[in-house]
Amino acid sequence: MIPLQSSHLQALPLEEQLVGVNAKTGLYPGARSWSGGRHRILGKGPLESYCYHVMSRTCGGEVHFDEVEKEALRRVIWRMAEFSGIKVVTYCLMRNHFHLLAEVPHRQTWLQRFEGPQGEAKLFEHLQILYSRAYLGLLSDELSDLRARGLQALAGQRIEAIKKRFCDLSLFVKEIKERFSRWYNKRHERRGTLWMDRFKSVLVEGKGEPLRTMAAYIDLNPVRAGLVKDPKDYRWSGYAEALSGSRRAQRGLCKALGKPVDSWRSADAAEAYRCLLQDEGREIKDAQNENVMRRGITAEAARAVLAAKGKLSPAELVRLRVRYFTDGLVLGSKAFVEEVFQTHRDDFGPRRKHGARRIPQTDSDFYTLRQLRLRPVG
Repeated sequence: MIPLQSSHLQALPLEEQLVGVNAKTGLYPGARSWSGGRHRILGKGPLESYCYHVMSRTCGGEVHFDEVEKEALRRVIWRMAEFSGIKVVTYCLMRNHFHLLAEVPHRQTWLQRFEGPQGEAKLFEHLQILYSRAYLGLLSDELSDLRARGLQALAGQRIEAIKKRFCDLSLFVKEIKERFSRWYNKRHERRGTLWMDRFKSVLVEGKGEPLRTMAAYIDLNPVRAGLVKDPKDYRWSGYAEALSGSRRAQRGLCKALGKPVDSWRSADAAEAYRCLLQDEGREIKDAQNENVMRRGITAEAARAVLAAKGKLSPAELVRLRVRYFTDGLVLGSKAFVEEVFQTHRDDFGPRRKHGARRIPQTDSDFYTLRQLRLRPVG
């Protein structure tokens, strides 16, 4: 049983309730494998970066977040993204789970910023995102002491241990969940696990229609859950944050659309994405057009928005079961999925000769690495 929030806590101003979310702490002591045995596909190869749809749910879905807690989780995500070098394309924070579309850069390329004579100084400047000056002072003294004793190799290992935390999807998600859990448990005078042990991730082709459609799927979650009628009205999502003027959220959605960042301010990208959401988010009715089979944006509302903007979305995946976006392991064009399969061929049985599986009963050219035997929605 989760303790109810006390009345005096609810009466506090928002920033006072969020005390501790931005607290700077010591180094994360180490990482453990926490995929729980679930097959996870990570990008390997010459690409500059890879994109992933990440999902995580509270234990049993029984812990529900209020508005303050969603705001706290939002802040933790952005802060850890800045520290980890991972870019947020978009996100959506629901009552008992969250969705995150993240771009993980090529690690060696990203780490080049810490090379050269000033590399260590730049690294310490970067660490200020997460750590206090007192802690960084102790770390600096430790490195100086090791070098003074001729233990340069140990000092180097200490630096490399810090760098291993960058551009790592699993550590990124793990630290988000751990940092938020500590704050949440303290807020509720609670102990124990908050999240389910495993998070799901789907490797998504980082350009074109697959990335656009995945971003729209995430931002449409509140509409499909019946929380709002229009995705712009749900505050804890990348789309709503972009509309509020957040440049970092706008950069993410421009990435999804394949448009330059400045195109959001000129309304080009903003209108294009809104049209995409209206088209992808329409409700699905039965053959008699009477009963709603899947909640979404009404046809009348969608037509009104599209007519006002004068643009139509090219995406056509609204009819698919959403599990293709959560359990497909890899989503993209046939060439992209096949390339990933060949890289991970040893992870599959000897009979498997080809990786790409076309999503059935659709008009799209989307392929997935895992064939799901599910009925389409419409």
